[in-house]
Amino acid sequence: MNEVKVVGVSKALPAYSRTTKDIIPFVNLWLSNQEDRFKRKVVKIFEGAGVDKRYGIMSIDEVFNATSFEDKNAIYTREVKKLGVDCLAKALKKKNWEANSIDYIITVSCTGIMIPSLDAYLINALGLKQDVVRLPVTEMGCAAGVSGLIYASHFLKRNPGKRVAIVAVESPTATFQLNDYSMANMVSAAIFGDGAACVLLSSREEDHGPKIIGEAMYHFPDATRMMGFDLTNTGLKMILDPKVPEVIEDHFPEIVHPFLEKNQSTIEKVNHLIFHPGGKKIVQTVEQLFGALGKNIDDTREVLRNYGNMSSCTVLYVLERFLDKEIEKGEQGLILSFGPGFSAQRVLIEW
Repeated sequence: MNEVKVVGVSKALPAYSRTTKDIIPFVNLWLSNQEDRFKRKVVKIFEGAGVDKRYGIMSIDEVFNATSFEDKNAIYTREVKKLGVDCLAKALKKKNWEANSIDYIITVSCTGIMIPSLDAYLINALGLKQDVVRLPVTEMGCAAGVSGLIYASHFLKRNPGKRVAIVAVESPTATFQLNDYSMANMVSAAIFGDGAACVLLSSREEDHGPKIIGEAMYHFPDATRMMGFDLTNTGLKMILDPKVPEVIEDHFPEIVHPFLEKNQSTIEKVNHLIFHPGGKKIVQTVEQLFGALGKNIDDTREVLRNYGNMSSCTVLYVLERFLDKEIEKGEQGLILSFGPGFSAQRVLIEW
């Protein structure tokens, strides 16, 4: 088996940004026909979400104007192409890689629909080679950034001297439902933001970065309605079960310990936790579980605070923070995310 290295991460942000304080007047206007008690509850959800700022592909006026699925998806399609090109170009430039040195391109998104998928546009825009292998990952939600790492690792372990780019671009803003007053819509509106990230991986000897020791998925039984989207005439409508943190807590020992044991490691040997910031409650749940083991997820909390949950690319923003640090050789990091299925995705890396 070849050694697979995580070489670098770059991010790209949409043109619009807003603080939670800026958003609340729009929320009050949006809910003006609702009961005062309900309005106060929703504002509290926004204020207590652990998100100070987020980015978006649309202006805040556009977000709160009723638009059809067709209109929102047209904006999504236009903007994710720009963000995808931007973050892949940045990643290549940062590592001085030629675009035609990429052998396999994985694109990740679940917040809109594009056929052909984003990778086809990236091939044309950046001049990737004509026999590059394409893999669009489209329906795995927040977990899919780590799913991309798993698929890349499988390819590179079996193919020496190759390079992979994973490009994750998400716009939860494009899924916002103006006439849905469910708690799932309120909570998702309070925690989500838009963004893009690119990860470069390699099995070439000359490329350097932490190596992937192991990777695996974990699927929760009979939990398909815990998280996801329903496709409606007004777009993708959020499904979000409030029991998600509780279910994660129940399965946590099975998710973490057997995986580490299989890869000749233990939680004591894991120095760094690269955890997807799904939302404040999930962060608090995992923080308590890891905190009891003497670990912290400060970087996860910071990414949530500065960007919100950007679905699949959020954990890659956390990974970027770790790749930018001076980390001792031999130290290990556990990359962990949860998403629709319901499932957990795990990757163990070592510097």
